[in-house]
Amino acid sequence: MGIISSGFRGRRSENTALPPGQHETHDFPVLTAGPAPLIPMDTWEFFITTEEGQRYSWSWDDFMALPQEEISQDIHCVTSWSKLGTSWRGVPVDTFFESVETTSDFATAHSFGGYTTNIPLWDLLGGKAWVVSEFDGEPLARAHGGPARLLVPHLYFWKSAKWIHGLELTGEDVPGFWESNGYHLHGNPWREERYS
Repeated sequence: MGIISSGFRGRRSENTALPPGQHETHDFPVLTAGPAPLIPMDTWEFFITTEEGQRYSWSWDDFMALPQEEISQDIHCVTSWSKLGTSWRGVPVDTFFESVETTSDFATAHSFGGYTTNIPLWDLLGGKAWVVSEFDGEPLARAHGGPARLLVPHLYFWKSAKWIHGLELTGEDVPGFWESNGYHLHGNPWREERYS
């Protein structure tokens, strides 16, 4: 897989809303590893698999029936662009975990299409992450991860897996796609955790 578009630019900003090394953009660049998968809605699901092998899953109708939140967050791409005050609608990851019992500290996010990224569970829970299906009041475009993507805005945006399929809970931090190719295991933009 390869990056389709570039975006690595270095600019300095005095805007305190921007993490170090970031510049603001009003566009929404598309950076993707591999082609955007086409996902039939009648086969879409979001799953959580525990370390014991127990599997929980939600169909699209199940997902849409869950309580939705309006979310306004800044997002930061490792390639150095940031987009401030973005608007999303989706379900908190906490909601999916209400019926899940686990002792795991880590998760691997799986996307339709095969992309993976690792995220500590404490970065997904406590109101820090969502599964979103709308951006700016419109259904999420396929190029941006539609019909649904993970949103983990306090980490670099490669952690907000497009075309999210599910979360596999693990006992250790298992590097995902980009992390196995030199990106940082965690990805905090305020600490510039870009590369390992």
